[in-house]
Amino acid sequence: MVPAPVVVAEVVRSGFVEGRHHGSVVALAADGTVEWSVGDVESPVLPRSCNKPVQALAMVRHGLDLPPDLLALGCGSHSGEQVHLDGVRRILASVDLDESALRTPADWPMDEETRLAYVRAGGERSPIAMNCSGKHAAMLVTCVVNGWDTATYLDQDHPLQRAIIETFYELTGEPVLVAATDGCGAPLLSTSLTGLARAFRFLALATDGPERRVADAIRQHPEMVSGTTRDERDLLAAIPGAIGKMGAEALHAVALSDGRAVALKIEDGADRARRVVMAAALERAGVVDDAVRRTGLVELHGGGRVVGEVRATL
Repeated sequence: MVPAPVVVAEVVRSGFVEGRHHGSVVALAADGTVEWSVGDVESPVLPRSCNKPVQALAMVRHGLDLPPDLLALGCGSHSGEQVHLDGVRRILASVDLDESALRTPADWPMDEETRLAYVRAGGERSPIAMNCSGKHAAMLVTCVVNGWDTATYLDQDHPLQRAIIETFYELTGEPVLVAATDGCGAPLLSTSLTGLARAFRFLALATDGPERRVADAIRQHPEMVSGTTRDERDLLAAIPGAIGKMGAEALHAVALSDGRAVALKIEDGADRARRVVMAAALERAGVVDDAVRRTGLVELHGGGRVVGEVRATL
């Protein structure tokens, strides 16, 4: 029998539990064994943007050579801040391309305040504002370096995507049972939460080579992996040596420099529960830190005051 997702967070208002979020969580010990888990951590999930650091590793292995800040952007789901848009243009310009080469769908910046400022300045939906444009720019550079076609870089059978599948299989240790399409149009590969945690642990423990370059880029520039105001960035900044990435539908994976790793999915895709449960899971895994706890603080307000919270049940 496959374990079902369990209640991992409660929505509490004025002392009354008015809702619950179900999910699954796995925590690996420093030696890579499963230390504890709740829910279903062995069935395939679609990790969404959690896959980006693994995709970036495949690209670095095949000749992608970017400075750490731009490599972090290639691993990221950016907020659409000016530093991110400028960074995407820098990646493309390194091989004499511009944003017209991007096959990301036109979108607004992800971050709300950034989006409002963008609209006030006359900005329109565009491929470069889409949060995955850093990854796509890195994909295009990898294609140019290898002499691969840039018009079809998102096709499942493109040499770039075949290289990513090989790397993904190596790091997760699991066959790809589902090959879907992500929101940005790129191929999306499945793995279990345990496989996802294993992949991040592999990167976090790297001491040299492309693996270490990817991990260090994330460590040095968490604001390029997400944005300057996001809980994802704050969490990485609070844990020296950690790497991590969240994904749509409330997925999140974090690995520490000693080999401990956590991966989770909130079943209903609620981002508010994701951040709460990740902070609680890291604390249960031994990361006891006030700054980490703050990244998992989600308050409910009423009448201009705090009247409740979303709290983890781990």
